[in-house]
Amino acid sequence: MSASRRSGTTDELGPDEPEPARRGPDGSDLLAALLDGMDAALCAFDADGTVTHWNREAERILGWTAAEAVGRAGFAGWAVRSADAEEVEARLMAVMDAPGRQVNEFALLTKDGGRVLVRTQSAAVRGPDGKPAGVYCAFSEVHAQIDLERSIALSEALLEDASWGVVLVDADLRPAVVNAHAARALGTGRASVLGRPLGELLAQGAEELESALAHVLAEGAPPAPAELWVSVRAPEGERRRCWRSGFVRLASPLTEEPVPLGVGWLFQDVTESRQGEQEASLLRFRAQQLHRAARAAAECEDPAEAATVHLEFALAGFADHALIDRVADGGQDDGQDGDRVRLVRVAATPSGSPGPSRLAGWAGLPVRYGEGHPAVQCVERAGTVRAGAGSLGAEEARAWALSRQWPQDAVHALCAVLRSRGRTLGAVTFLRGAGRSAFERSDAMYAEDVAIRIATSLDLAGLLGDDR
Repeated sequence: MSASRRSGTTDELGPDEPEPARRGPDGSDLLAALLDGMDAALCAFDADGTVTHWNREAERILGWTAAEAVGRAGFAGWAVRSADAEEVEARLMAVMDAPGRQVNEFALLTKDGGRVLVRTQSAAVRGPDGKPAGVYCAFSEVHAQIDLERSIALSEALLEDASWGVVLVDADLRPAVVNAHAARALGTGRASVLGRPLGELLAQGAEELESALAHVLAEGAPPAPAELWVSVRAPEGERRRCWRSGFVRLASPLTEEPVPLGVGWLFQDVTESRQGEQEASLLRFRAQQLHRAARAAAECEDPAEAATVHLEFALAGFADHALIDRVADGGQDDGQDGDRVRLVRVAATPSGSPGPSRLAGWAGLPVRYGEGHPAVQCVERAGTVRAGAGSLGAEEARAWALSRQWPQDAVHALCAVLRSRGRTLGAVTFLRGAGRSAFERSDAMYAEDVAIRIATSLDLAGLLGDDR
């Protein structure tokens, strides 16, 4: 049976009016189709409280069909317990004399005798003269309504107050909704992010992020969060960040087949903790290298060979090349005034293919270091010196390295002074290529630890007369 009585508009319907002959689609057919297609249960009453409309969702919830419901006087005796019928009817019909909608919760009876707690929204139906002609009532099970409200509340909270970034990405991999936390992480405003390619927002890491989003669209959410390193463009320059990211595929609930709407991307900035873990791991590795180098050097009969052992252990994961230069006259006391410092090459790593360090300097000829060379500055100041090619092009950087008597692929340099028994013995130089980052303060501290061990070995070699 139709969800409504087919005898005209809602305010003119009555329980005893005959159903007109059906000659084809009309307004009542359209109304019935709309009511039956609704996701919410709906019923309507005329001014006397008689049921005039009853859709399929109402039938699903309570079990009463439209044929059994339409025409009944209120809910008493069938959809509501008799003891509660008067109160329920009074609350439903009271909306005829009140503006707007009213929300109530009732316990209704199902056809099989069960009880269902529903939440109702009711409002008055006005006739052509503007006077109340009845009441319509939409209702749903309370638990379903609460689930819906929770989902809406969760969505609003995530997109407004969440302490992690939330970005809804459309099927074209462009941000469609961004919460405040994510906008701050991206270094821009919420509105300016929308619709822009991720490559415009991230200086590095956009390709990895887009690949992850495309995978989620095609295959679904990954089983565990992923950590993505990106570089965010900011007014002060690029900022390197690590985002712990989770992804969920969004599909429309209104279609029979799941149609992907995009991807929900949630992330937290874990840069500080990851950098702390990396630094701790690096410190452990370097401490182990110093320990291994000390044990290996202790087995060397030649102190000069022990110096190269320390150099080789230090190179692992730290630099590409290394040089040891010694003051030509054997050592330099603090405060000593004299001619410009002359340095003699003692040992060096191969500048071509990898290999062990080689002892050199048998002839005692000074290295052709120009004035202001970092190694010379290191000896003169008795302190660590850092240098780099900066933003020079490939050819200029190669010329920069060769002019300093370094391998041509060197672009970053760190010179640490060799000190023993209050005397400056020379300098050790660590060099990195273009594929590595510049030396930092933590690198300088490690180089200084290595320099102390090399200087002790060279000093011992000098005492034994082995500094050939």
